[in-house]
Amino acid sequence: MSANASTPAANSTATASGKAIAVGDQDWVTFHRDNARTGVARGVTHPARLNVAWRAHLDGAVYGQPLLLGGMVVAATENDSVYGLSPADGRVLWRTAIGRPQPLSQLPCGDIDPLGITGTPAYDPVTGSLFVLGETEGRHHVLAALDPATGSVRWSRPAEPTAGNAMDAQQRGALTVAFGRVYVPYGGLAGDCGGYVGSVVAIPATGRGDQLSYNVPTPRNGGIWTPGGLVVHEQTLLAAVGNGAETGTYDGSDSVLALTPDLKRADFFAPTGWAADNAEDQDLGSMSPALIGDRVLIAGKRGTAYVLDPHHLGGIGGQVAQLPLCAAYGAAAVAGNTAYLPCHGGLRAVTVTGSTVSVRWQGDPQSASDPPAAGGGAVWSLDDGAGVLYALDEGTGKALAQVNVGRAPHFASPTLGPRGAYVGTLDGVTAVGISAS
Repeated sequence: MSANASTPAANSTATASGKAIAVGDQDWVTFHRDNARTGVARGVTHPARLNVAWRAHLDGAVYGQPLLLGGMVVAATENDSVYGLSPADGRVLWRTAIGRPQPLSQLPCGDIDPLGITGTPAYDPVTGSLFVLGETEGRHHVLAALDPATGSVRWSRPAEPTAGNAMDAQQRGALTVAFGRVYVPYGGLAGDCGGYVGSVVAIPATGRGDQLSYNVPTPRNGGIWTPGGLVVHEQTLLAAVGNGAETGTYDGSDSVLALTPDLKRADFFAPTGWAADNAEDQDLGSMSPALIGDRVLIAGKRGTAYVLDPHHLGGIGGQVAQLPLCAAYGAAAVAGNTAYLPCHGGLRAVTVTGSTVSVRWQGDPQSASDPPAAGGGAVWSLDDGAGVLYALDEGTGKALAQVNVGRAPHFASPTLGPRGAYVGTLDGVTAVGISAS
């Protein structure tokens, strides 16, 4: 085992890119595996029985999805540490600390203590770097590029929001690597205290060049916080925005945005009831947009689902269709024209064809409702409070198997691979073995 506990200076400069590690179609290199956030894995065994293969007790809670990268499990903790683990037994191959995490006692509100790396990291095959965003002591936000083979830090630099009070912002959503940049979404701390403004920051994947920013045009709030982060559609980035401060003049919040690679707003959608959503904290920002064929499906906190045209989001009231569905949190898994939604009160399988939406099944409200992944003929989701991972039949929603993995963070989502499933928990990573009989 090797260890790397270096803490780089926040303004260190970029070095030459290292050699990219070999990744295959069974690797999981970003949240929900790809930039469309489909959450579908290949080569997964159809589950008849699940068992805990190993538990890796790390130095903090793992809020982001573990990654599968070149024959290694990568996990980041709220102690601002990143680990490379053996997928066979959870042995630590390397560990890197990117800073000292922010104690909750020094924050105006929140529910993570300490506050370190919360958003899911992302790997870039072009530069060969693994990117993580850490919140560090003094209420700073630092983006670091790591060598995924060794954990060594290639470069790091500040990645601060440029609107509102950056010290009140929290980085919760998954990172996205696309168009030669790393995109970092920001929302607020639990409790919506302080003067944060929702935003996206973009930094060149080489580490060299200026930071770009998009800020929601609201005086306060409008967080871009959902754990699934941004979704890449053709030459745009889709983002879900939370409730803003305004209830009179529309302020860009409670929306689905289409952003250009240089973070200009190209289009948006907002419900006609956006003012009531803002006033009642019933916004769209709790779920990443789901790409289903030539449509986008979004369902936020209020329980109304909207079908959108990604080429013309339509502004206020511009949906293709809408229906009462469920309050959804996190991100859906999408296979073909079916989305498996993380609905409060049980997963739902929803089929979208043109402007027609139909519910295929609703999962047991007593089982899982956290953001699902799909593979092996099953939909995989957690009950984070009970610490149970469920595998549901993708055709019926009936439970095929379950296993106790340990208490997990809110909105935890499993990672699926050929060896099994991997779950971030409040004290590390649990690996789950899958048997067909």
